[in-house]
Amino acid sequence: MRLLTVNVVEELIPGPKETGFTSIDKRPRPGRVQVGELGLAGDRVCDTENHGGPDQALYAYADEDASWWSSELGRDIPTGLFGENLRTEGLDLNGALLGEVWRIGDEVEVMVRAPRIPCITFQHRMQEPRWVKRFHQAGRPGAYLKVLRAGAIGAGDPIEIVSRPDHEVTIAEMFGAQDPVKLQRMLDSEVDLMEELREIAQRVVARG
Repeated sequence: MRLLTVNVVEELIPGPKETGFTSIDKRPRPGRVQVGELGLAGDRVCDTENHGGPDQALYAYADEDASWWSSELGRDIPTGLFGENLRTEGLDLNGALLGEVWRIGDEVEVMVRAPRIPCITFQHRMQEPRWVKRFHQAGRPGAYLKVLRAGAIGAGDPIEIVSRPDHEVTIAEMFGAQDPVKLQRMLDSEVDLMEELREIAQRVVARG
């Protein structure tokens, strides 16, 4: 398991009319890049109401899933096209558990926080018919990460799973079919969860 590229915003580009400019255009940064509580040095967030912050400091997407999309769409999915900060190889991102901790390289540690929810900006970026619906149906959302330990990372760094919480809710399951029994186990495990996801889990459990 390793990091293929580290991507930061290349330039702000026009997004959907309602949201103005967007920083979704990410490109690989050579060398080592510093990572802090709010993400990568040199990166930007435009829509701070819906993106960014400690719980969405980094967005990771697997090269295996990008290759799958390339076949589905008949076009290249170069690193950074989805707005991801990290393109990974050999790591099952969608099978990662909420609260799972990884070490990237020698210094940086991150926690898996949430699946990526596609939005109008992503639709505008891709220019694919019914893109938001198709992205949902594919069940390959990638993962938002919280930085637990700052440092520097670079392409080629190994990724190690340091710990996994005692529950069964993966990124893909939280994104798609939400099993109330599994969600209750996750809540009972007292894993560190984003408050928004905790509230979603509680509602699903209450509906039974």
